[in-house]
Amino acid sequence: MAHNAAEALERMRKSEYDVVYTDIRMPGMDGLELAEKVKARRPWTPVVIVTGHGTVDNERRAMDAGVTAFLHKPLSPEMIEDSATEALQQGMAAGTQRAPVAAEVVQLEPAPVAVEAITPVRESRLKNVALFLAAPFIGLVYAVFMPIVGLGVLVWMAGKELATPQQRSRVMRGLTMMAKLAAAPFIGLGFIVLGPFVALGTLLWVGLFGSKAAE
Repeated sequence: MAHNAAEALERMRKSEYDVVYTDIRMPGMDGLELAEKVKARRPWTPVVIVTGHGTVDNERRAMDAGVTAFLHKPLSPEMIEDSATEALQQGMAAGTQRAPVAAEVVQLEPAPVAVEAITPVRESRLKNVALFLAAPFIGLVYAVFMPIVGLGVLVWMAGKELATPQQRSRVMRGLTMMAKLAAAPFIGLGFIVLGPFVALGTLLWVGLFGSKAAE
């Protein structure tokens, strides 16, 4: 909050503000002149004028200066909230309009910098595609093997309780054989299903990074 327009301009010189609300009738500089100075120095900063003495000429002058809203007293909380929302939206839109200045500075950088910035994006997209394709098969492997692993753990714990080492050894050999027999079909299925994706991923990798190495 500032006591007059001069103090408001001084505060804005030292700090950045999202929106300015000002009355028209103030000692010294009036609100319309303040709005004109704010928009001349920082055209992206929205200004809202609040007054109980609004005239057609004052409103026309305010709109010519580029103010966001011209509100007549008395105000309701809804009017203040709506005007603030509109002002902030206008401020964000004006801020994006300054982006081309930064873009012109970026264009002055050497070309290799742009190439290096694009390469990680390409790698990230490739990884995301590979994970998306592999996710169903990873879930299938977990769904198939988790019960077998759980059963094996239970049997192994029971085998530890057997009386003699000879009995324990026979049980473990039998469990190992059963596990191999149970896993063989799923391992073969995994090779059949994942083989094409591995080959496709290899081709994409060679195509992308092989061409980069050639450059």
